[in-house]
Amino acid sequence: MTKDLENPSTAVPVIEDRWATLRQFTDARIGLGRAGVSVPTQHQLAFQLAHAKAQDAVHQPLDVSQLVNRLIARSDFPQAEPICLHSAAPDRSVYLQRPDLGRQLDSDSARLLQDCRNAHSEEWDLALVIVDGLSAFAIEENALPFLDCLMPGLCSGADPWRVAPLCVVQQGRVAIGDAIGELLQARCALVLIGERPGLSSPDSMGLYLTWNPTVGKTDAHRNCISNIRPAGLKYEEASRRALYLLSEARVKKLSGIQLKDRTDGVVIGGSGQAPGE
Repeated sequence: MTKDLENPSTAVPVIEDRWATLRQFTDARIGLGRAGVSVPTQHQLAFQLAHAKAQDAVHQPLDVSQLVNRLIARSDFPQAEPICLHSAAPDRSVYLQRPDLGRQLDSDSARLLQDCRNAHSEEWDLALVIVDGLSAFAIEENALPFLDCLMPGLCSGADPWRVAPLCVVQQGRVAIGDAIGELLQARCALVLIGERPGLSSPDSMGLYLTWNPTVGKTDAHRNCISNIRPAGLKYEEASRRALYLLSEARVKKLSGIQLKDRTDGVVIGGSGQAPGE
């Protein structure tokens, strides 16, 4: 029940929606009911709060120093200190208006990666790239817990992955991983990036895998795992899918639309068999 502000003694009933019980299964705004011809106040306020959180996520800068310190503290991560990079977009305003600049490295970053490549003689199988994207908040919340699940699978087994020094990128888009992978001469690039915030998911992180990363690759050459967060795709499941795709990419030497995620055992147009059958 809500009260008329001009006459507090009168109560205006909130008419419940018959689908209200379905809200327990989804974050979607369904079955909200109505107060007169309007959305009930509590749901209107919740919508405004969600919208504000989404806007904050887009504009919040990535705390690079804190992230790097947390990465260094992980004993099972690549031992080299993470490399801090920046896209060709000098600030957030330009980044939001010029997506093309977010796909390119600035000259200092490109030089830094070239020096890193020249200083190491070994070949690298994988370039791990952490990018703020459209939600630095998503990276700060999810990148390390996800890597905690992923790294043991990468570094163990009969054929462990040789991982290049981790790269942390500010003002970056997905395709910047291709430029980084090409400069490091890595066989594969794996980009962790903050996804565009939704009205119920300001903390959603995405993962993009590209075999033979080179500048100019399109989305058709990448595999994506999205909505990685506690309220979405759990870290363990996202790691399992990522390790499967990485393994398949290394065997088949490809990624993107030609590489199918068969972790669920059912693929449209495929055999319907689970991996290993």
